[in-house]
Amino acid sequence: MRDVADVFRALDDETRRLILDELAIEDGRTLFDICTLLTMRHGVASTRQAISQHLAVLEDAGLVTTERRGRTKVHYFDPTPLAAITRRWPIDREDTHP
Repeated sequence: MRDVADVFRALDDETRRLILDELAIEDGRTLFDICTLLTMRHGVASTRQAISQHLAVLEDAGLVTTERRGRTKVHYFDPTPLAAITRRWPIDREDTHP
């Protein structure tokens, strides 16, 4: 399992959170798709290289997985690391407080 700190570091950037938002809406996006959506929907004017670096951080944290389709790399949101965080700090407090 990846370090939970990596997940928090990955989430500690607005652009990376926006990337995850877009992948949560529709998975299977290319770098070009993500750059276009960030610019059009959110006014984020980053270079393809900068977005690629953000995607690498998300992938290293386990929040994004990729699949090669020929020369194209397709990105998918993986919420598994977020589930590990919620298991660490469960929301159900009825069990701990009378």
